[in-house]
Amino acid sequence: MIMIDTHAHIYEPEFDDDRDEVVASALAAGVTKLLLPAIDGESYGRMLDTCAKYPEVCRPMMGLHPTSVNDNPHWREALDEVRRQLDRQPQGYFCGVGEIGLDFYWSNDFRDEQIEAFEAQVEMSVEYGLPIAVHTRSAWDEMRMVMRRFAGRGVRGVFHAFSDSVECYRELRGYGDFLFGIGGVVTFRKSAVADVVREMSLDDIVLETDCPYLTPVPYRGRRNEPAYVRYVCEKVAELKGVTPEEVAVRTTTNAECMFLFPCKEKN
Repeated sequence: MIMIDTHAHIYEPEFDDDRDEVVASALAAGVTKLLLPAIDGESYGRMLDTCAKYPEVCRPMMGLHPTSVNDNPHWREALDEVRRQLDRQPQGYFCGVGEIGLDFYWSNDFRDEQIEAFEAQVEMSVEYGLPIAVHTRSAWDEMRMVMRRFAGRGVRGVFHAFSDSVECYRELRGYGDFLFGIGGVVTFRKSAVADVVREMSLDDIVLETDCPYLTPVPYRGRRNEPAYVRYVCEKVAELKGVTPEEVAVRTTTNAECMFLFPCKEKN
């Protein structure tokens, strides 16, 4: 089976001791591409260095994570840096604008700032012709409100780690060319997202790990890694009543059509 991990943070320090082995394990498991969403300026260098080391495997995105807006008096300057990074590289180097979105889990104090930063980056995605990778946590009502404003604007992308209702899935799907990232949470016992996946079309799903976080069963509680996307694939297949091979083919095609194109970095 050939699979794509559409959301992996293998540039994070958790992988510093064995990154080569983690990439080799992913390839051995049939995970041939890793899409790497950005977090903030502190991590951009690590992400780009990782993509340069594994140019046939890793594809970078560029963006400002919503929690990096919180309590950050310089978040607008951070958005300027996102634009500078997008401008610095040739078209086709970055495969998306992400990881962007809304996260009110820890605090609502920066709600307006997060919404402004998110909308600015969605506008960038339209300007640069790139898909978005969207993080949403405890903010699905606000996410629907924002995406409603962009309906018909040509916005496209993935709602990473989708965790809301069937109704939310159907509404967001109607606002543009959107896919829904399914990761390790779907393997958890009594996972609510499993019921949503049963109602989803395979044409709307991509696989992800969000490593080093959200590790699937049977490795829940340990560090996640891209090779474990196969457990997500197997669980989606079980829920949909199809073979893992079919899930792999369909979700890989979805990811390729959304994100992948030649990626060459400037010197």
